[in-house]
Amino acid sequence: MHRLPPLRELQAFESAARLLSFRKAAEELSVTPTAVSHQIRLLERYCGQPLFQRQPRPLQLTTAGAQLLPVVRDAFLSISDELARLTPGSPIGHLRVTTTSAFAARWLLPRLESWRAEAPGSTLDLVGTDTVLNLRTGEVDVAIRYARRSPTDGVAVELLRDTFHVVAAASILQGGVRMIEPQAILNLPRVEVGWPLTDVGAPTWRHWETAARAAGHRISGTVRPPQLKFHEEHHGIEAIVAGQGLGLCSDVLVARELRDGRLLRVSDIVLPGYGFYFVYRAEHPRRGALEALLRWMQRQASA
Repeated sequence: MHRLPPLRELQAFESAARLLSFRKAAEELSVTPTAVSHQIRLLERYCGQPLFQRQPRPLQLTTAGAQLLPVVRDAFLSISDELARLTPGSPIGHLRVTTTSAFAARWLLPRLESWRAEAPGSTLDLVGTDTVLNLRTGEVDVAIRYARRSPTDGVAVELLRDTFHVVAAASILQGGVRMIEPQAILNLPRVEVGWPLTDVGAPTWRHWETAARAAGHRISGTVRPPQLKFHEEHHGIEAIVAGQGLGLCSDVLVARELRDGRLLRVSDIVLPGYGFYFVYRAEHPRRGALEALLRWMQRQASA
């Protein structure tokens, strides 16, 4: 059998290559950055060539390092998965999932008690971010992508698709549930969430006004811009629930508030939204664990 380098050298490499940082790898492994650097130099000596480009910064993998990373990563995942199967009550093991901050906070987190009951002993490492993390490098195991069309960076299964409604907190609507004319809506305090400038079809108030005009509603005078704007969708929704203004909200993300009456729909004019896609790479060594998580999410979405 071909001699293998020590496990700690491979661990140091996998962590530093995945995080592209010796410092972060040291924090993850509970050692010093000097120790990580030393272990990687030993592995480079073993391989006979550098695995990282250390200058200029930021840290990058060489061609050899990029070839080695998926092999080492998948080997560790396979070992972890097999050990999880051998441990009673832990058939799933550890999965790292990335999704948008809003979906993580408003849809996924309230349902995690059900997942823990279904997969006792398993661990979900949730990364809530609007940054698109790389599935190919093993940065994460699963991505819940929010996109107009099916993503192409892995096996993609649509879980949900939303629409955007004008909603208001029940506390600011005198007289209870009622529809409000577009002219009046545009004159009321409104909250908007920032969308990327590249998304020309984003559900903004400007597009909602265009849809209202196309539906035959007359809107006169100068329309005031929204008084509050948030970069984080989750923060914008919290402001709307708190009664700080009307908002254009995803019916998926505010489903609980609509159901319990804290938010009310005040217009029949809606805007199309996006799909929430469960995405993973087809060659993932722990595909069974990923598909178990997918089946659970599909049941939650259909419920």
